[in-house]
Amino acid sequence: MPELPEVETLARALRPALVGRTVLQADLRWKRTLAVPSPPKFKQQIIGQKIIDVSRRAKYFILHLSSFHLLIHPRMSGDLLVVLGGYEPDKHDRLLLKLSDNATFIFNDARKFGRVWLTADPAPVLADLGPEPLSETFTSSWLFAALRARRRQLKPLLLDQTFLAGLGNIYTDESLHRAKLHPLRLSNSVTEDEAAALCHSVRAVLEEGIRRNGASIDWVYRGGEFQNHFRVYGRTGQPCPVCGTAVERITVGQRGTHFCPACQPISPPGDST
Repeated sequence: MPELPEVETLARALRPALVGRTVLQADLRWKRTLAVPSPPKFKQQIIGQKIIDVSRRAKYFILHLSSFHLLIHPRMSGDLLVVLGGYEPDKHDRLLLKLSDNATFIFNDARKFGRVWLTADPAPVLADLGPEPLSETFTSSWLFAALRARRRQLKPLLLDQTFLAGLGNIYTDESLHRAKLHPLRLSNSVTEDEAAALCHSVRAVLEEGIRRNGASIDWVYRGGEFQNHFRVYGRTGQPCPVCGTAVERITVGQRGTHFCPACQPISPPGDST
């Protein structure tokens, strides 16, 4: 599943290819892809819409249209691309938008988990999301208070999109390693200094991920190179780049989780147990 850097990278790439074009035709090839509205209403509303901008919120792509917003959540295997000239549909294409200037916008989704919303107000779709980790609202003081207000293991909490939006398995593991925090540490045991380190680490990891065009670890997401700079994710048994200890892998909340047992002790500071 793409995480914030992959979605941001693709949104930036799509923006110049889409902005200014008008939707001429809509081909919904898998009805369940569409969350709202109904397929007939979708076609009625989207045809004639001009694409004003392309942005992102958490892991959602947002196409800002002249009267509506088209939100796309790619989930496990969704991919977005723009093709100029003629296009022969692929068997996994779920939505095709024929655009002006002989362009086609394609939502391809092999596993059929992705969803699309066409709405005048995106707020209800995005209402449950936590703060953006690259926004001004994500501060060390906010994070410290939010962690202390809960008693949850750090890894599942950081993956919870209602707590903090945009992090997934890769960037959570990398952030916790930089902050020297064990993925099973309880959130209410984190000190103020550790919260500050985690806040800084989350920002640093995401910003590096964006600079490197995200991580390309499967066939869907192309062109990224952050996978060549992972500290712990996917590096089970390999030396930690900080201390040389072998990276370990455990399962946390049904998610493969990578950490350095030396750099990321599970016990809080001053805990001798």
